Amino acid sequence: MRSSLTIAKCLAQSAQLIVVSDTARLDVEIILAHILKKNRTYLFTWPEKALQDSEANQFFNMFERRLAGEPVAHIVGAREFWSLNFCVNNATLIPRPDTELVVESALDLFARDEKTVVRRVLDLGTGTGAILLALAHEQKSWQCIGVDVELGAVELAEKNRAHLALTNVKILKSNWFSALNSEASFDLIVSNPPYIAVDDPHLSQGDVRFEPLSALIASNNGLADLEHVIAHAKEYLLPEGWVLVEHGYDQAKSVRDFFQLHTYNAIQTRRDLGGNERVTFGQKL
Repeated sequence: MRSSLTIAKCLAQSAQLIVVSDTARLDVEIILAHILKKNRTYLFTWPEKALQDSEANQFFNMFERRLAGEPVAHIVGAREFWSLNFCVNNATLIPRPDTELVVESALDLFARDEKTVVRRVLDLGTGTGAILLALAHEQKSWQCIGVDVELGAVELAEKNRAHLALTNVKILKSNWFSALNSEASFDLIVSNPPYIAVDDPHLSQGDVRFEPLSALIASNNGLADLEHVIAHAKEYLLPEGWVLVEHGYDQAKSVRDFFQLHTYNAIQTRRDLGGNERVTFGQKL
């Protein structure tokens, strides 16, 4: 049987989501496309198509979850990043558009390489694996390792690796560098570590309410993990290797100071699409 609920009527429901989302219409489109197993263009082509009863029930269930504030990515179990589809769950952060700047910046550092040049890459706190897997997808000759201290994140990153059929990636459970061989050396170390202060009011707002605090907060006003990565990464870098980190919009000066304190060279900060200083990197002398 078909319900009386059409695609157009579903899309009209987005008005109710304005109180919890700045992207209410897009949220409904993503949910509906997921249920119908179609792309979003289909929704505009067939607005009068009626949903099956089971589809209508699924839509109302997912819509109520979004109305309660649950992130769309958790509801549909996926999020696009770097034009790739990643499985997500509540064990890790949801990949965000601003983090694509990490991938872009890393690729730019080696833009003069021939495609066959082998580079060794380490991603600290890999989460879904989004940064590392995007890099590995772009550069098939790179040998990439992602580590995370949370078993759930390791399992999710491995699931995404398998889904993308990437053979140049290894995922390990590790507390930062702890599981790495002391002689391991890399051309590039990237990280999007926890960088939110414990008392930040944004922790009780929006999607972050549904994400693990361990992936969000750090001591010393959110700077502790950033400093740890920068301080210890040099021990695992090849000569002229790079460290590249994502940080909060107001942390760039402190992060540059960490790089200077630990005698990195060619320190630079890049801004995200919103104009905020978001990614800083430095090179081992």
